[in-house]
Amino acid sequence: MATLNLGRIKPVFRGAYSGGTAYVIDDIVTSGGSTYICIQAHGAGTQAVTVTAYWSVLAATGTDVSTTITTQGDILYRDGSGLQRLAKPAANKMLQNTSGGVLSWETPSGGKLLQVVSTHISAASSITTGAHTGGWGAYGTFITCAITPAATSSKILVLWQIGYDFGSGFSIHLGRDNASGDVEIGLADAASNRNRALFGAHEYEANVINKFSGQYLDSPSIATATTYEMKVSSNSATAGWYLNRSVNDRDDVAGYDTRGSSNLTLMEIGA
Repeated sequence: MATLNLGRIKPVFRGAYSGGTAYVIDDIVTSGGSTYICIQAHGAGTQAVTVTAYWSVLAATGTDVSTTITTQGDILYRDGSGLQRLAKPAANKMLQNTSGGVLSWETPSGGKLLQVVSTHISAASSITTGAHTGGWGAYGTFITCAITPAATSSKILVLWQIGYDFGSGFSIHLGRDNASGDVEIGLADAASNRNRALFGAHEYEANVINKFSGQYLDSPSIATATTYEMKVSSNSATAGWYLNRSVNDRDDVAGYDTRGSSNLTLMEIGA
């Protein structure tokens, strides 16, 4: 009767490659993290796994970075020499890619909005104005907002919307207080002995609040805590200026004497 040689029905795993072992077709071994299959029988110590006439790669080992990535937020990327680890930044950074394919974390710049802070006042109050001639330190403060710029090159966009009422002429002033000093900003040009301020008006409507809104782009040139202040002055050092309410501030009568709210908002713009 004829004999039918079926050969091997499946490959045989032989473990780690050994130079002292003979191998036959379909033997599978591991070496250096890769897996190989024998494609031609050979005696012990005659053919290493690198000899492609006898061995074929089944699975090649991957390339790892020298530093193991174990920190949440780390990035694995390839540069000109191989895989590299880019550690996550502390905070407030953006990923930058150069034309050469080098990645790095950088502080946002180029007109980016870096942060926004705001003060909202819903309560009504009466503010003692201080006299026009008293100077910045003597004016009546009615709203403030603090910010710490991320960089000395940043600009601060100051925006405001103020509800007020007053019985005579008054001036609104804007200032900046930080380690460099407490100074008034946004002033009009000097002209003889005229009052200088950010805004001035002579309004009187005893039963209605008015709205004053605007913006100013400031360059504080410092990266420390900075407080922006809005103050009011008038012809009298003791005059009352009313925030978020009318002069009379009566209970509702035919839709008059509404109370309102005020806001001072600061936006840091990266250079």
